[in-house]
Amino acid sequence: MNWKEKDKWGWTEFAWLTILEAVVVIGVIKFFIKPLFIQWFGDELYAGTLMGLIMAIVLLSGIYLIALRPKNLSWREVGIVPFAKKDWRLIILLSIALLAGAMIVMALTTLIGNSYENSKTEAIQNNIAIHTVLIAFVSAAIISPIYEEIFYRGFLYRWLRTRLGMMGALILSSLIFTLVHIPTYNVMPVNFLSGIIFAWAYERTGSIWPPVLIHGLTNGIMVLLTAAG
Repeated sequence: MNWKEKDKWGWTEFAWLTILEAVVVIGVIKFFIKPLFIQWFGDELYAGTLMGLIMAIVLLSGIYLIALRPKNLSWREVGIVPFAKKDWRLIILLSIALLAGAMIVMALTTLIGNSYENSKTEAIQNNIAIHTVLIAFVSAAIISPIYEEIFYRGFLYRWLRTRLGMMGALILSSLIFTLVHIPTYNVMPVNFLSGIIFAWAYERTGSIWPPVLIHGLTNGIMVLLTAAG
């Protein structure tokens, strides 16, 4: 079965996972639990890292319990398969393209008088130490790329791909990926560009690992640049 043409899910799985994302992850974790974590830790970085870990557990558990287990499917169904050695070239090229695009957006944002800084980057810069940079790196370059790519590309993009075609799925999945990152409005163009590149990597390789690597590499570099700046 060609994964680009047909999947084993229906509207039920899509609806439940959308509710899980919109209500539990965004509504409860991001806008209710996170402020409690910030008050508890007194630090945006620690609160954001713990929140990211909880979001990863919730979304990956949702994928397993809603999309995979009821139909006796393996994690291969959401793209957790090996990729070809030749795909390393694509990974490197797309990583460079994303970094260049992000730098251009940041430069334009600064020129029009807005800062691309947000609470996370400020938290790193206000407390630069080996352990804070390491925590930020693990959160941005490992935890977030794995669960976000499995959910937004492995399930969401694939589900849309079989119904809307490549272009429709690229645009809509990237738009959703951008909207769930609210309230970081100043980097929404970068989020949309990232969603396009991650989905394109999945489209070209059929494996979730290339977008995970691109996501992790670019996020990791951004963390290091933030700490250095």
